[in-house]
Amino acid sequence: MPLPSARDWTNATERRVMLFGMSGLGKTHLAKLLREGGDWFHYSVDYRIGTRYMGEYIADNFKREAMRVPLLRELLLTDSVYISSNITFDNLAPLSTYLGKPGDPDKGGLPFDEYMRRQDQHRAAEIAALRDTVPFIARAKELYGYRNFVCDTGGSICEVIDPFDKGDALMTELADHVLPVWIEGSDAHTAELIRRFDRAPKPMYYQPDFLHAAWADYLSQTGQPEDKVDPDAFVRWTYARALAHRAPRYRAMAETWGVTVTAEEVAKITDCDSFNTLIATKLD
Repeated sequence: MPLPSARDWTNATERRVMLFGMSGLGKTHLAKLLREGGDWFHYSVDYRIGTRYMGEYIADNFKREAMRVPLLRELLLTDSVYISSNITFDNLAPLSTYLGKPGDPDKGGLPFDEYMRRQDQHRAAEIAALRDTVPFIARAKELYGYRNFVCDTGGSICEVIDPFDKGDALMTELADHVLPVWIEGSDAHTAELIRRFDRAPKPMYYQPDFLHAAWADYLSQTGQPEDKVDPDAFVRWTYARALAHRAPRYRAMAETWGVTVTAEEVAKITDCDSFNTLIATKLD
């Protein structure tokens, strides 16, 4: 679908956008600001993944750990306790914890094959959650009366679509219904994201080829066997590579299907009107 003109955007009675970019640059903050403005429905892809498509995997993982404790095992077997995740838009820890990190089991690491199995589950779940965007647009309007819609994507959207294929089916479908908006970070933002990740490394989804290559390179450089790798050290080492890997993919998505705003511009947005004005300037 051709991009709307600035005039069409400004005069529109219904607006639909899809925010994408690296985690930590303001996607969810901006989506919440629009939602709190009163007339925007906030659809979180990561929340949908963690509840609709991976909720059972997450809960079963909790139960697997609980079954190792005699008291909890007895309570679970007699249906005396209920275990589930308390995932929210602001707390996606249950999802990232399930994804896990490969390496030394004594440090919480997973065997690499199991790690890749969970990565594959996430890929399927993310594609399904992205496809749900279109029916949720209709649902938000028909059920709740929302005229405007913001899709808050995960940082790995560029891993599950082919940004260099202008005919990518999933991205084309999305762009027919929402305006893709890339939040681009500066070099300073990249450095800050790396520092933040170093303080609290978390699991993420990556393409299988990228991960296999990173794992092989890390084992070769460190000389460690797979079951002795420090899981946090590996994901820290991988993260900097991921930023470089994803940047051109995001850029290609924006150039083909959407518009680009900077993280600095997003930080200055204070309400729905200033957001609409910013998008109009990018469409002009």
